[in-house]
Amino acid sequence: MTSGKLLGIDHGLKRIGIAVCDESRLIARELTIINRKSKAEDFARLNHIAAEQRVVAFVVGIPTNYEAAPGAYSQADKVKTWVGHLAETTSLPIVLWDEQLTSEDAHELARQKRRKPEMPIDDLAARLILQSYIDALRDGLAEAPTNQ
Repeated sequence: MTSGKLLGIDHGLKRIGIAVCDESRLIARELTIINRKSKAEDFARLNHIAAEQRVVAFVVGIPTNYEAAPGAYSQADKVKTWVGHLAETTSLPIVLWDEQLTSEDAHELARQKRRKPEMPIDDLAARLILQSYIDALRDGLAEAPTNQ
């Protein structure tokens, strides 16, 4: 699967940032922010957006914490569990992609876009996660999404 839109997701405890890229996978753009409700409502909304945007896969940011104690339950574990539940609601492939440093970069992007400091940046983080993934795809540093 070398073409088709992808939906980028920045998973948060309160909000889910959403981004989408173009069919040729050159440019990611922020799309929306979902205020979390329940898993069922959140997944229904994500799948609705995926259908509406005609995406072929999800790209979910996964946090990496290199200082986490071995065996400790981490934010990455929470996201992986959430992704497992999302996978039960969709037939689309789901790619996990390192989201390291996207929050800092999203804050900088928000400043460039002149967003007010109190405004959420989850959609910008999703855009950066997705752009990082599609850049890595283009450079041969990432695997393209595949149906399981």
